[in-house]
Amino acid sequence: MAPPSPRPPDADAPDAPDRLQALLDAVPAPLQPLDASGLDGFLCGVLVQPRRIAEQAWWPHVLDVEARPPPPGFATAPLREQVLQRHAELAAAISARRWFDPWVFASTDDDDNDEEDAITFAVQPWAFGFCLALETFPTLLERDDNEVTGPLALLYRHLGIDHLEEADALQAEIESLEPPASLDAAVEELVRATLLLADAAGLPKR
Repeated sequence: MAPPSPRPPDADAPDAPDRLQALLDAVPAPLQPLDASGLDGFLCGVLVQPRRIAEQAWWPHVLDVEARPPPPGFATAPLREQVLQRHAELAAAISARRWFDPWVFASTDDDDNDEEDAITFAVQPWAFGFCLALETFPTLLERDDNEVTGPLALLYRHLGIDHLEEADALQAEIESLEPPASLDAAVEELVRATLLLADAAGLPKR
């Protein structure tokens, strides 16, 4: 697969999520891609693996959560270019263990929703994408290491207990957590979990 033509790394521009979402919306049925927020989390989950995941392995999950191939004739290059730009942005932040802005978006619904529910609704797609990557490439999850339990709890807390199966230690850790006080606090937890998992995976800091 040939690399896309080089462009300035603008995946962190304010309109980047909207541009990427438009490309994801154009993926034809029956394929089911993640939304831009979920894809952002998925890329982070790919990047914190103890061993580098080749693009050929993770790219099919960008087009479809089940990695089904696209129909003949569907042009994937524009989407791939945007995804690789965001991948590079996130890789640089994670390798330096510095703050990045996860693509998490508050609901614009004016209904009087419970604040805790509104936070979960905003954060859940990103956390789902991250955990999809961990479960698709499970090397990090297979580690019997207390170092991963805390950061994993900050992610899985937003997905519900059904995702945990028999992960008793993780369930207990989640139940010990106080709900995030605000969406900003929840987003900070996502970044902290990502960087802690990078440490737990033994990724070199650059």
